Amino acid sequence: MSAIELGQTALLLVDMQNDFLHPEGAYARGGAKSDAIAALPARLKPVAEMMREKGGWIVSTQFTLVPGKNGAPFISPHLRELRPFLGKGDFAPGSFGQALIDDLAPADISVEKVAYSAFYMSRLEWVLGRAGIKHLVFAGIVTNGGVASTLRDAHVRDFHTTVLSDGCAAFDQSVHETAIASMKGIAEINSCADFLANLD
Repeated sequence: MSAIELGQTALLLVDMQNDFLHPEGAYARGGAKSDAIAALPARLKPVAEMMREKGGWIVSTQFTLVPGKNGAPFISPHLRELRPFLGKGDFAPGSFGQALIDDLAPADISVEKVAYSAFYMSRLEWVLGRAGIKHLVFAGIVTNGGVASTLRDAHVRDFHTTVLSDGCAAFDQSVHETAIASMKGIAEINSCADFLANLD
């Protein structure tokens, strides 16, 4: 990968946020934990550092629960059923929980998202275009949710896409593996180690 190509390439960190991953975050408080997800920050840190060093971009999507009256968040019915522990203050704009985890910060561009796909009703496509980014390298959580949905929306927008197979995770390993397999038709699939080797 050339320096010019890297200037048009972004590591897209999908939902690598404190409320999902930090021991004091909303998911940990609610008992929704995964060893595979917890292992991601250490695995992705060298990738993020190398991208910065080589002139690539770091783009972070930030799942957000928008507060309504009295600060109570708007939560979609399917998410309310899946994660009934979510409440006031969780994933709130500008909060500790909404922020990118320290191991991967800072991002060059951060975009709030309200659904699985970071392209849905957001400014993501606009800022990527302004930055001249044409190649998105996907990492984050969950493989079958935010990662897959955002990847498919990137594909129909003619972005070149790569997925870091061990830089993504889900709450179930078989679900993760099925999701990775389903992306092979629309994205390059690399391990973190192979991707780093290509950057050297």
